[in-house]
Amino acid sequence: MDHKNSSNFTSMQTKTKKLGIIIGLLVFIIFLLLNSVSNTINQDRKLPAVYSSKKELSVRGDIKSSDNFKISTSKKIYKATIDTRCLDSNKKDLFITLFSIYSGIKKDIISKKINHSLQKNKGRLVLSYNINSRDAKNLKLLSYKLRQLHVFKAILIHGSKIIIGLDISESGEKRIFPYENTLTPVIGYLKKFETKKSKTKVKGIKGLESQYNKQLDSSKDGILKGERDVLSRISFNKNSKINRRIDGATVNLNIPLKLQKNIEIILDHYKEKLGAKEVMASVMDSTTGKILTLATSNRYNPERIKQSDVDNGYLPVNTIEYQFEPGSVIKPIAISLVMDHGRIKDGEIFKAHNKGPRNKKGEYKKGVYKIGRWPIRDDHQFKKKWLTLDDILIYSSNIGTLKLAQRLSGLEFYNGFKKFGLSKKTGIDLPFERTGVIHSIAQYKAYENRIPKRDNIFKATDSYGQGITTTFMQLLKAYSTFNNEGKIVTPQIVNNIQEEGKKQYPIKKESIQIIKKSTAKEIKRLLIKTVQEGTGTAAKIDNIEVGGKTGTANISEGKKGYSRKKYITSFFGFANGKKQKYTIGVTVREPISRGKYWYYYYASNSAVPVFKEIVSSLISLNYLKPKIGTISQLN
Repeated sequence: MDHKNSSNFTSMQTKTKKLGIIIGLLVFIIFLLLNSVSNTINQDRKLPAVYSSKKELSVRGDIKSSDNFKISTSKKIYKATIDTRCLDSNKKDLFITLFSIYSGIKKDIISKKINHSLQKNKGRLVLSYNINSRDAKNLKLLSYKLRQLHVFKAILIHGSKIIIGLDISESGEKRIFPYENTLTPVIGYLKKFETKKSKTKVKGIKGLESQYNKQLDSSKDGILKGERDVLSRISFNKNSKINRRIDGATVNLNIPLKLQKNIEIILDHYKEKLGAKEVMASVMDSTTGKILTLATSNRYNPERIKQSDVDNGYLPVNTIEYQFEPGSVIKPIAISLVMDHGRIKDGEIFKAHNKGPRNKKGEYKKGVYKIGRWPIRDDHQFKKKWLTLDDILIYSSNIGTLKLAQRLSGLEFYNGFKKFGLSKKTGIDLPFERTGVIHSIAQYKAYENRIPKRDNIFKATDSYGQGITTTFMQLLKAYSTFNNEGKIVTPQIVNNIQEEGKKQYPIKKESIQIIKKSTAKEIKRLLIKTVQEGTGTAAKIDNIEVGGKTGTANISEGKKGYSRKKYITSFFGFANGKKQKYTIGVTVREPISRGKYWYYYYASNSAVPVFKEIVSSLISLNYLKPKIGTISQLN
């Protein structure tokens, strides 16, 4: 081989080696790549997961009538927010128009807010905190459309371009009263407050909303935690955590809506007819204490409380907060105490102390009886000078009642009034209940051991309802005794509390025997006779056992004494049908006492007709079924 050929061969060998090295490197690199891909496929990826969470606000529980109507309920409210820095100035008017259409908020209100932000403080702006769920859903659709229309533009935040559009989020809850002023002020009212997380919540201040605030507010927000996808939505998988939303408990009442509204209409009518300041009424089951209605003519809408509601005293629950001298409705209580102690003889008669000649009707002058320097007069004229026990109660003799009261010791009188619930809270499930006032044991015992014996002025006046104060509810509770064989019951508005599908019933307060069964039966007979023959005749209804007692009292004006122009009239009693036994009370505050209708200040002309209308309503709505021949038991 010559030198030239040898040189060419060497050069080819060198090139072949280099090519082999290059091919080898390529194969090695391909191997590494394939191995890496294989490992990636066959091994779990250790990528950091992106988690997100979403809260669902819970709401306050409902208050429902016994016939399943929501008297008070809560709804979620939403807030609408934009960033005015992102709002395209050329499309501002378009946004205002569209937002107004979708939200129902006036354009000028929206425009004013946006312009103020643009001029004074560009940035995050809340357009509304009070958007309902329907409008919120529509506004979320609008938010998507606004992105398509490029109404909002990107701004630079921390080195990144970001578009902040219309945001719709839960802002809290709003309390709704579908039947407006129905069952107020018993339902009560609330106040708003902001949570630490800037959510709007409510708290009960008065009425049932306050009494059961803890149960109504026993709610828990829902929450969803999970991995976030590329569209920032939370994906559901085995690692997701879901805590469902739990709303507050439902408070179920003993009160049916239909009956409540009917009686409220009755009270509204009589308030106007009688020119009264207020008319109050209640119906209670005599054996269980369940309140079927608790109504007043003075009501308000808790969603829109006006200054006039405050000025006119519409906010308090006057059936438990207003204290007044009861007048003659207290007489059956006082007489029952004397009777229960066995201090009245069968067939006994009592001097009426009515002197002078008879008038054309055959009536003597009103009786006058003196205790020390205090003359006490009867309100009625009688055709006879001696009264039976029946006469004393049926025709409401002050003198006859006070003379009976003197037969009790001071301690017996005091303890008796206490047993009937006077000067004590009734236990009804409402806050801010007042107790009323009776005199002390020492006052009732004054002159007790004096010889010769002297009448006690405090026992005297208190026995016919002057000098003490009670509440409407105290009287209603006391009268249940006469229709329940001597046992007193506790008024109860709420039937049960329902939470998480389970019902919890309030602790049942058993009825307490406070007078003998025989005493209650006798007082009941007298109350029935009062309706048949006495001051309550306007309450008579065929085939319904009706009994009760009227009461008229002057309103005390403190140091000025008793007003001669302002009165409170009442009628408390019962109405019994085929199976039902109801204790019913009516009180009229300051009816007309002068002019053409001066006679309205008598309970027989004001409170009694209201009572009868209520009983008629109970019958028409099938809450009271007549029983033929019930009055025959009088004889």
